[in-house]
Parts: sequence; structure tokens; C-alpha cells
Amino acid sequence: MSLFKEFKEFAVRGNVIDLAVGVIIGGAFGKIVTSVVNDLLMPVIGSLLGNTKFNDLAYVLKEKVVDEAGNTVHEAVTLNYGNFIQTMVDFTIIAFCIFLLVKGINRLKKSEDVAEAPPAPPAAPEPSNEEKLLTEIRDLLKKNN
Repeated sequence: MSLFKEFKEFAVRGNVIDLAVGVIIGGAFGKIVTSVVNDLLMPVIGSLLGNTKFNDLAYVLKEKVVDEAGNTVHEAVTLNYGNFIQTMVDFTIIAFCIFLLVKGINRLKKSEDVAEAPPAPPAAPEPSNEEKLLTEIRDLLKKNN
């Protein structure tokens, strides 16, 4: 089989196309959630914390070095923990949204499975007292032989 034909069979399979659609929708969904976090939630949280922008929070390890002419010799070395906080908030919100989405899909699948499931067969009738007694006698005879 030629390489092109194998690739065509691989690329046309439903799973690959489903994966591609999922990646594209996931990327768009990530942008929406990031916008909600950056444009709606973080300004409110920042104002509650005294007009703080999380992206501006940093710990300076080494100060910026400037020569007499005002040119920068070395940039400042900083730990940008504000960016880390922002990324963690983004991740938490995205993970929660995906959790809710998967939970909703599972609920829909479950309701479809219940609707499509055939009724359970009726339970076998319980043996009569005579059958129970005969079974005990048979078991005792097997045990003694």
C-alpha cells in the first residue's frame, strides 16, 4: 500500500477528524475563558485588593543597571509571581468549565443510554419449598458419598 493511500485512510478516519475539531474548538474556548478571566474577573479581584494588577507583581532579584548616559547595561532580573497567579487563575477557571462541560455531556449520554436500554428481564421465580427441600437432600447425599 502506498504511503499516500495509508495517510488518506488515517486522515479520513472519524477519530482523527473528531480530534481536529476538538482541538480547534478547545483553542477557541480557551481564548474565550482567558478573555473572561483577564477582562472581567481579574479587574474586579484587583480592585478588591487595592487596584493591583497581577501581571505587575514581581520580586526583583537583581536591579536594572544603567550607565551615566542613561543606557541600560543589564535588565532587571525578576520573579514574576503575578504572571504565575494569573496563569493559575486562568487554569482553574478553564479546568472548572471543562469539568462542567464533560459532566453535562456524561449526563446526556446517561439519559440516552437509559432511554435506549431494553427493559430488564423478569427475575426468575423463587423455588418452592419442595424444591428447596429436595435440593438440600441431594446436597446431603452427595456429601455423604
